[in-house]
Amino acid sequence: MRPTRRQKTGRIAAVTAGALALSIGATACGGDTSGPAGKELSGQNLTVAAVWTGVEAENFKKVLKAFTDETGADVKLVASGDNVSTFVGSKIEGKQAPEVVMVPQVGVVQQFAKKGWLVPLSEKVEMATARNFANVWKDYGTVGDKFYGLYFKAANKSTVWYRPDAFDQAGVKPPKSYEDMLKAARTIGDSGTSPFAVAGEDGWTLTDWFENIYLSQAGPANYDKLADHTMPWTDDTVVKALTTLGELFADKDLLYKGSAGALRTDFPTSVEQVFGPEPKAAMVYEGDFVGGIAKDQFDRKLGEDAKFFPFPGVGGGDAPVVSGGDAAVVLKEGKNQKAAMRLMEFLASPEAAEVWAGAGGYISPNKSLDLSAYGDDTTREIAKSLVDAGDSVRFDMSDQAPAAFGGTKGAGQWKLLQDFLGDPSDPKATAAKLEAAAAKAFGNG
Repeated sequence: MRPTRRQKTGRIAAVTAGALALSIGATACGGDTSGPAGKELSGQNLTVAAVWTGVEAENFKKVLKAFTDETGADVKLVASGDNVSTFVGSKIEGKQAPEVVMVPQVGVVQQFAKKGWLVPLSEKVEMATARNFANVWKDYGTVGDKFYGLYFKAANKSTVWYRPDAFDQAGVKPPKSYEDMLKAARTIGDSGTSPFAVAGEDGWTLTDWFENIYLSQAGPANYDKLADHTMPWTDDTVVKALTTLGELFADKDLLYKGSAGALRTDFPTSVEQVFGPEPKAAMVYEGDFVGGIAKDQFDRKLGEDAKFFPFPGVGGGDAPVVSGGDAAVVLKEGKNQKAAMRLMEFLASPEAAEVWAGAGGYISPNKSLDLSAYGDDTTREIAKSLVDAGDSVRFDMSDQAPAAFGGTKGAGQWKLLQDFLGDPSDPKATAAKLEAAAAKAFGNG
């Protein structure tokens, strides 16, 4: 979890996420606010809430417009703001609950289910999910033995972005292992370019570094135990991952301006340090959203002067695939349950994913989506790596944790990994501090 979803996913433009209420019919059909007559849901209204604003909201409206064309439903999209829990709670209390909400954290889906706010998804939706998605995505949408959350949009957070000219200058190729990545980084450093830009000022980026290393070294089963805090953070696997991460943090020649400089660098600046008008470093690790920033803000051409390679396997382990995503849920207090469940069936289909894939700025976990739907080779490659990972994909660990441990600035993982970036000399001590913070936040220490 995190203070704002934009920080975690690289949305760095300032936006107003207030009272956006846009009728899909009105915005896409020239003022006609109703769906086509004679369809199964003609004359029925449906409200969907999402954190998305700007281009993302416009692209999601295209998906909803396709649903309107197919069913006749009149769909209204409203902005929830980043605090989805507060938004939904207030709407339920005010008897104005939307039928469907797009939820950006797995922990919030669990929270809503435990509060009794959600309706289990229908057998049709469940069957479509089993057909079109790897089992892991259904698992993350299941609370107890009931399926509540359909993951419609995903992020691949195991991508290392780089400038090809910096690699060419140093005579290195994209590495296939973590060890080779550090070797290439040192060669790049010797050529006169700082290897990595690291956004240490934003603690969530450091949790992502740790999660990729840990998933590759320790494997999915241990990752799940640590995410649930059924394994203590003092476990040897954690100390080993911290030791590996510490080797990067401790080498001042690998980080632009060293660890001290990294601690003064926020995420947007780290991307600018690699892809901006005056680049300072060769590589920046973060999710697929880095490519969008490089393209939209710095006019880089994906696949040409902004490329990526998958976060490489560590110590002989498999290459990790860490993900995030947005799950669609149906609120019990929504007035039109029939239309809501029909929308869920549509969102589970490759046809719905195809609409946004064609518009850009989107990765789908739907394995039935034809990869040709994506508009460029880079996005296509990122999406393929996510789908090909199948059930080995793991959701961002910090997003599964209580906010006090996994998503609070100046506290928990964020603060302790920032301290570790500043002084990585004692991984065991850091592991002990992480365990103390986790035990307090989870309440099971």
